[in-house]
Amino acid sequence: MKRHELIVIGAGPAGLSAAIEAKKAGMDVIVFDENARPGGQLFKQIHKFFGSKEHHAKERGFRIGEDLLKEATDLGVKVKLNSVVMGIYENKEVTVRNGDEVDHYKADYIIIATGAAENMIPFKGWNIPGVIGAGAAQTLMNLQGVQPGNKILMVGSGNVGLVVSFQLLQAGCEIAAVIDAAPRVGGYGVHASKVARTGVPFYMSHTIIEAKGEDRVTGAVIAEVDDHFKPIPGTEKDIDCDTICIAVGLSPMSQLAHNATCDMITDPKKGGTVAKLSEFGETSVPGIYCAGDVAGIEEASSAMIQGRRVATRIAEEAGYITKEKFDENFTDYTNALGKLRQGMFAPQNKGRNDWTVTDEGFPISHNLLKKGFVSNDEIKGFPAATYKKAGVHPIIECTQNIPCNPCQDACPIGLINVGENITAIPKVDMSKACIGCGMCVASCSGQAIFLVDDERDDGMATVSFPYEFLPAPKVGDKGTALSRSGEKLCDAEIVDVKKNPKMDATLVVTMKVPVKYADTARFYRA
Repeated sequence: MKRHELIVIGAGPAGLSAAIEAKKAGMDVIVFDENARPGGQLFKQIHKFFGSKEHHAKERGFRIGEDLLKEATDLGVKVKLNSVVMGIYENKEVTVRNGDEVDHYKADYIIIATGAAENMIPFKGWNIPGVIGAGAAQTLMNLQGVQPGNKILMVGSGNVGLVVSFQLLQAGCEIAAVIDAAPRVGGYGVHASKVARTGVPFYMSHTIIEAKGEDRVTGAVIAEVDDHFKPIPGTEKDIDCDTICIAVGLSPMSQLAHNATCDMITDPKKGGTVAKLSEFGETSVPGIYCAGDVAGIEEASSAMIQGRRVATRIAEEAGYITKEKFDENFTDYTNALGKLRQGMFAPQNKGRNDWTVTDEGFPISHNLLKKGFVSNDEIKGFPAATYKKAGVHPIIECTQNIPCNPCQDACPIGLINVGENITAIPKVDMSKACIGCGMCVASCSGQAIFLVDDERDDGMATVSFPYEFLPAPKVGDKGTALSRSGEKLCDAEIVDVKKNPKMDATLVVTMKVPVKYADTARFYRA
């Protein structure tokens, strides 16, 4: 039997972060992961994270994964891959299958960081080729370089469904529609908006009835649902698609905690059945802790902080850091986690549908919740989205209280302000003049900032917007300007393309359109 002070199960964002924290304190740490490579879901995440600097805001997930792996490697953290933890037994004994052998380990402390699994829903034809989970689609695209399909129906409008829809578009796929049985879009409005402006339709209060085809998907049937989520006869619609992508939530993979005889609870706000935890993340079995999605479904940013917070507690328990140092670390991590757990999408607000105004008193966009984009009339209720000044000026179409503030840090002249509460809707200081650098546009994790110049002498306006598709537009290219809903508005010409290493592959593309479309043109199609 092999012995280690700390065994971490799972090399995802929570597990790696925990191992790094414990190793820094001087502990003997080993990490087991059943996959062929560490990093968990991070290496599938090509989008920019939300939060603030301390949460890796505006960094892409796979880059965060690379940084975590480097830090763990430099510290000498032992990570055993293709290692399946089979069970946790009395006195914190762990059995691990490595190839054809089963090894026994014993630890003083164990952190379970096994993450979550995708939920699936049964419907006619749900088991034929072409029906896949959103995570599987990300694996195909972002790890294996394979298009999951040509035309995809996305089932689910939470952050996973919206993010994967956009990544499918980036991979050259067409999104036939985004549907959800819920009456409103479940994820961040900015994620929905960047999908909608490409022309993707949203069908809320709709579910999938059938996947057509025998040996592969050849189409789908969806239908509207009533208040009890039952399909309404006569509302069926045929959807032309060759792939159906399921993104209907995640469930904590808490089997090992249950196996270890930890007290379990079922909490819908945490995503299902989880171990009952103390404020320090400890289960009812002394010395066994949980961190990350296995403790309750949240974003990867939260998982990393949880991992470090749990590990600093263990380091103090094991005598590697002082009580004073633990108090300092724990307070810092708790505060960082608290910033992410504010606003409309905080864990405690999961399932709420009664929002009428933002924290600032701005009316909630009902069109955004139903169709994925803010209407022209609704956008007028947000000062930062209707900012007017001679010359180039920012238009910020961020209309929900989500935890994010990279725009504030990106502006070199302090024109944009979020404040200490990172869920506040950004404000624009009208006393300052925008220099048109485009850093706020490129840094916005939700792609919700535009630069507009609508007081030119030639009756035209310029609109600068974020662009993350290939091939990239070139100066002189001509195409079509699209509205927030993806509607074709007018002819457009590309007049500038900004690319900067600090923008991390987000281009700031400027198109010229007739001045009457300055307030509505938000995307470009070649």
